[in-house]
Amino acid sequence: MARIRFGTGGWRAIIGDEFIRANVRLLAAGLAGRMRDEGVAEQGIVIGHDRRFLSDVAAEWAAEVFAGYGIPTAVIKVAQAPTPLIMWTVKDQHRPYGLAVTASHNPALYNGIKVFTRGGRDADESVTDDIEERMTALEGPAEADIPAIPYSKAVASGAVEEINTFNGYIDSIIAQVDMDAIREAGLKVALDPMFGVSKTSLQTILMTARVDVEVINDRHDTLFGGRLPSPTSHTLQALSRYVVEHHCDLGIATDGDADRIGIIDDRGHFLHPNQLLVILYYYLLKYKGWEGPVVRNVATTSMLDDVARMFGHACHEVPVGFKWVSGKMAETGAIIGGESSGGLTVRGHISGKDGIYAAALLVEMIAVVGKPMSLIYEEITGQFPPRYMAETDFAFDPERKPQILRTLLEERRVPEFSEPVSGTSYLDGCKVLFDEGWIIARFSGTEPLLRIFCELPDRERAERACDEFRDFLGL
Repeated sequence: MARIRFGTGGWRAIIGDEFIRANVRLLAAGLAGRMRDEGVAEQGIVIGHDRRFLSDVAAEWAAEVFAGYGIPTAVIKVAQAPTPLIMWTVKDQHRPYGLAVTASHNPALYNGIKVFTRGGRDADESVTDDIEERMTALEGPAEADIPAIPYSKAVASGAVEEINTFNGYIDSIIAQVDMDAIREAGLKVALDPMFGVSKTSLQTILMTARVDVEVINDRHDTLFGGRLPSPTSHTLQALSRYVVEHHCDLGIATDGDADRIGIIDDRGHFLHPNQLLVILYYYLLKYKGWEGPVVRNVATTSMLDDVARMFGHACHEVPVGFKWVSGKMAETGAIIGGESSGGLTVRGHISGKDGIYAAALLVEMIAVVGKPMSLIYEEITGQFPPRYMAETDFAFDPERKPQILRTLLEERRVPEFSEPVSGTSYLDGCKVLFDEGWIIARFSGTEPLLRIFCELPDRERAERACDEFRDFLGL
């Protein structure tokens, strides 16, 4: 087994433990070998990074290896490079592969690498499994033979090119957003980059549309201000207060690498990613006149199914991991796809998560509809049966994981729920379908946690079902 394993969001590891120079070089060598065997090495690779500790250095470590393999390497040199910018660059430059050095929303102790394929898509399992096999073959004495050219020499020789694709990425979003409508709306927006990389991109787009932008938490802090760089109701309390106190129309936050988004409405309320997906899908269908289905993962709200049915379209369910969302979107021609964790993408831009574009589109929506976000949400969701999502994470003794897997996925035993059960699904984890909702238990692909999500008409019932599942598993 390879000592590096990919999860749902790439490879992530604790800095100094598994995230070390030797492992970054090993991953780069595995991908470089794949590129050679596929005959695409001469087409080159794009590498970018966020602002985490060691991200810039690790990007150079990887570049040195690709240069050693004779693969033309472009390293994005932008002070704040969101992961979506890196994905867009892979697509725009027609590169077969790209890398982003980031651990996204993981704690500050972590770093990692995301692999992208042609078109700027998240690498699927066939790609990551192959890279793991190649890394396994290289582990040990063979690692000493991994070719590499020192970064400065690689740049001087032209083997590595330093590029800045910021303007092209920003222009690609501006071209797809109704900037005139935003200009006329006279909006005020508060932005919280969560000490990550979204400030320059979002500020440039919004200020171009004459939005009054105020920013908090934008300094470079590899500890992310002591918070988890994930936009949740808990981590965005300061943004919520700021929006209310400064009479903003909207509060926008992004995670560490800006591929996920969090929104505070005009009343200071946190809008869950499930709610944002529903709002945006409805907006694209009704106000922009788009036609097409939607894609969601197994742990994302079924209200998307309700919206799709209202407009005569389908809602497609996939496993957790954005590679599944983007793949199903390409297959079905869906106009939007997303996950309850905050990532979403819209047809016509890139095939991966983009918190920058999503934020711009939400600002456009407020301008076009002409109502505050709070009223837009109430009017849309008021047309459908109420749904409440309970989300619980449980740390567990690693020795218990095989037992839990055996109970849920081999023996396929589930609790005696107080809710009427209509079926089960094992597409990803164990999902139990109720007459009026569902509950799912699955292991996180990025952290050592068991996650239980439940959606039912009200909070009491949803939390009770979560407790029943937790007690059944002895967590």
